[in-house]
Amino acid sequence: MTSAPADAGPQRVLFVTGKLAEPALRRTLTDMAPAFAHEVAVMKITVAALMTTPWIARFLDVPAGTDLVLIPGLCEGDVAVIAEKVGTRVEKGPKDLRQIPEYFGRAAATRAYGASDIEIVAEVNNAPRLAREALRREAEHYRASGADIIDVGCTPGREFPELAGVVRELVGGGMRVSIDSFDPSEIRTAVAAGAELVLSVNRSNLDVARDFARTKTRVVVIPDFGQGIETLEPSVEALEQWGVSYLIDPVVEPIGFGFFASLERFAAVRRRHPAAALFMGIGNITELTAADTTGVNALLIAICQELGVRAVLTTEVIPWARGVVREVDLARRLMYHAVTQKTLPKGVDDRLVTLKDPTILAYGEAELRELQARVTDPNFRIFADREVITVFNHEIFLRGTDIHEIFAGLGVDQASHAFYLGRELMKAKLALTLGKNYRQEGALQWGYLTPPDDRGPEHVKLTQRSTRSRERRNAKGGT
Repeated sequence: MTSAPADAGPQRVLFVTGKLAEPALRRTLTDMAPAFAHEVAVMKITVAALMTTPWIARFLDVPAGTDLVLIPGLCEGDVAVIAEKVGTRVEKGPKDLRQIPEYFGRAAATRAYGASDIEIVAEVNNAPRLAREALRREAEHYRASGADIIDVGCTPGREFPELAGVVRELVGGGMRVSIDSFDPSEIRTAVAAGAELVLSVNRSNLDVARDFARTKTRVVVIPDFGQGIETLEPSVEALEQWGVSYLIDPVVEPIGFGFFASLERFAAVRRRHPAAALFMGIGNITELTAADTTGVNALLIAICQELGVRAVLTTEVIPWARGVVREVDLARRLMYHAVTQKTLPKGVDDRLVTLKDPTILAYGEAELRELQARVTDPNFRIFADREVITVFNHEIFLRGTDIHEIFAGLGVDQASHAFYLGRELMKAKLALTLGKNYRQEGALQWGYLTPPDDRGPEHVKLTQRSTRSRERRNAKGGT
């Protein structure tokens, strides 16, 4: 997500652009009617994306009173180079100028965004079966993804002689650790080695919790096996009598095995214990539902936020669940913002929208033909919106959905350019199919999965020859 201007917002903005984009930028600003004064600086270059920050710093004149310079998001280089030269705050705007209104509109929301009050407990599943190095690597992955606590998942009936050493190693590495076991011996071993949370206890092993009276160790209490939520009460009463900190987990069931009824249990426990911290094992849903997990996690965390669930357990065992810890980290911030601010969970953070894009920026044919009229070179511009792909240069203007037909009509006979156009047309077709924004020479956006754009925009140096150039070459017998 592009960061928006901070604090109270700008009073006077200078928008920097190139010759081709100037009319579209001015239309966008007119329609936007911003609440700040603004000017447009048109640089002596045709394509704005080809500008670099050192080049802009060399040639840009900034009017007195400007407190923000906004350059195109595709410009290469560090904005500090410009800021140092002009003495004014400089930012890269969105990569498409039509997103400028959204860029400024998000400013107020994003200033206070990012808080959360749900802990993420990420389970290293079947830990006794893993080599120490593999276990540590998975724990590090979870921590880097946003997990607050690393859960060491024991395997019932399997010895775990390295348990104490594993817990000590993780704690020594700066991690908070929980133990996932009903075996009192394993629980005591892990807690003695530094685990701070126990998953789980009920009346089958409740006596182990006496060891944690008036300590910082917390336990997750669940109903007795195969019994209803009424069996929580004796366990909760005992924990309170002993002075043991606890979270209550009424246990969420997989879809098809009582999922909605289990949500009703959570609501019932919340009514009976309005001040208690609740716990939910959301991995029971994401691991056991063949669906993309981004939306599933968003909805589950929304439920947790409204119910007062203060910790969730998840894992990344099944292939489609890879990345869920990071998704939950994003979801808990989005839903905290929505619930505490009493606003819809949209318009502030789109990183959980991965397959499709939050908005599709459409181009009208008249707008593109107007742009073509100002093009003087043979290089092809490619655009795609909801229904059609458009390709044009100064000589050719083609629209359609079949990229093979479009390519055949371009008259390309240079291998490097044919490869380039094939790649771009395939990307445009993919965007058209999935409902995504296409940007020539830019990566498609995949929400939180979008790879970092470390290389900056890619520009083809050797591109399409004009018809006249090809005719001259053919007359000389060239190939």
